[in-house]
Amino acid sequence: QVQVVESGGGLVQAGGSLRLSCTASGLAFDDYDMGWLRQAPGKEREGVSCISWRRDRPYYADSVKGRFTISRDSAKNTVYLQMNSLKPEDTAMYYCAAVTHCTVVAAGGLRSGMDYWGKGTLVTISS
Repeated sequence: QVQVVESGGGLVQAGGSLRLSCTASGLAFDDYDMGWLRQAPGKEREGVSCISWRRDRPYYADSVKGRFTISRDSAKNTVYLQMNSLKPEDTAMYYCAAVTHCTVVAAGGLRSGMDYWGKGTLVTISS
């Protein structure tokens, strides 16, 4: 059974940093691109960042470029999202996903039966 579990969310002040972690089990980690999506209250889900199994040309949403960094560790089946210079508009539930291609994350969509995602970790940025 595939499990995707996020951690690392919390409450921080604007300008602060958080590092999200996501561990995936029950799947061949290096067969999947790994990404992060977020959904703020009253807003649609959006793709934040994604890193391919090749680790080439990570995807970042324009709103987080230069502030967020994604990385992955195959030995630990874990993907990380380092978030710096956080802003109140970064407040959202952050979801980790194992996808067949990062274009899925960039489009903000996840496909039942093809992609796998966790229950999310809440990030709250105070002004």
